[in-house]
Amino acid sequence: MVDIWTWLISFFFLITLVIIIIYQLVCLADLEFDHLNPYDSASRINSVVLPEFIIQGVLCVFFLLTRHWFMSLLSLPYLYYNFQLYLKRQHLVDVTEIFNLLSWEKKKRLFKLAYIVLNLLFTIFWLIYSAMDDYED
Repeated sequence: MVDIWTWLISFFFLITLVIIIIYQLVCLADLEFDHLNPYDSASRINSVVLPEFIIQGVLCVFFLLTRHWFMSLLSLPYLYYNFQLYLKRQHLVDVTEIFNLLSWEKKKRLFKLAYIVLNLLFTIFWLIYSAMDDYED
């Protein structure tokens, strides 16, 4: 039963990450179609960048503490990438450069979204597997 709760908690962490990344993509799309000005778009994106990094870090540590080594290793590259962005101070969107880097920012977030969805699929698989295993016992 503990495994099911572990996978449910990680599922909700991953759903939160998906929502944050989709929110960032929507802000970039609104900027592209002139529904938002660059300042509003950058401030909205920058307000959710650190929570995204923190949630990803907590999720990786959560997998380590619950001894799910495969999922911990799977989430490590994303955590490392976020850590490198933070160290280089490239984690925030610059208001003055947002139009020049719009396509790059969208691609970056689409790759993040694909990576998180892959983690989410593995989590759903392990959640179902754990539920079936508990059901058989």
